[in-house]
Amino acid sequence: MSEVITEYRNENTKDIDLLPTIEMVRRMNQEDKLVALAVEDASKEIAEAIDIISKQFLKGGRLIYFGAGTSGRIGILDASECPPTFSVDPDMVQGVIAGGHEALRSSVEGAEDNFDAGKKDAEILRENDVAVVISASGNPKYLLGVLEKADEINCKTIGITCNSKGRIAEEAGLVICVEVGPEVIAGSSRLKAGTAQKMILNMLSTGSMIKIGKTYENFMIDLQAVNEKLKDRAIRIVAQIAGVQHSVALSALLKCDWEIKTAIVSIVMNMDVDTSRQELKKHGGVLRKLITQKMAV
Repeated sequence: MSEVITEYRNENTKDIDLLPTIEMVRRMNQEDKLVALAVEDASKEIAEAIDIISKQFLKGGRLIYFGAGTSGRIGILDASECPPTFSVDPDMVQGVIAGGHEALRSSVEGAEDNFDAGKKDAEILRENDVAVVISASGNPKYLLGVLEKADEINCKTIGITCNSKGRIAEEAGLVICVEVGPEVIAGSSRLKAGTAQKMILNMLSTGSMIKIGKTYENFMIDLQAVNEKLKDRAIRIVAQIAGVQHSVALSALLKCDWEIKTAIVSIVMNMDVDTSRQELKKHGGVLRKLITQKMAV
């Protein structure tokens, strides 16, 4: 098999084992600076992906990441942050790694090469879901199995890769290809490739949540206030959006079990808690619609 771009040697770091530590750090940082620019080049495809995911969310679909090794771990990380950030059900955004739970902490030999395992893991997919397969090289057979199963049920697919010649670039419905160039350490795709993947997944999950009304302006209005730091943030959010003192915001939050949107509606619309919840439900939970309606009156 021909060598893929993720395996190339980086000419800028051939002498990295001879460098003073500070210069080693500078070389790595120089390479990392290239990642954001490479991701920027894929802005159009990332935006298309966000629109696909948000539309499927509104149909009751889910976002499910699939990956092997580093890519799988990054997918699981992004998925695990969605419930506390946006108060969504853990089922709505999921991460699946080749080799299962054991592969989170240690390497599972041959997991990425198992086409049948990928197809089996993809049995969790439903037609309205979006399957996102993630791989630096774009060649794991595991992910090809996922894509085949997704195609069989007409599930939308998105491929994230750093290699335009990889197989998933041929098979996925939409491809986000970010060629970050050779790694600081040849083949160590947990470095620049991993950083690029993390940046893209941040955009996909956050962007799609914004599109379905999980934020107001740039506030996290659906966060779960489960500790003192988050309760303090919730108070500040309600106070700023509703234009009231912190004491008023706290009082409203206590009445509605720390539901930020409910508290805001109860203050702005001068409603009791139950009515505020009903109004939010009528508007699909989108606070912006209610606030805009109030301003128009």
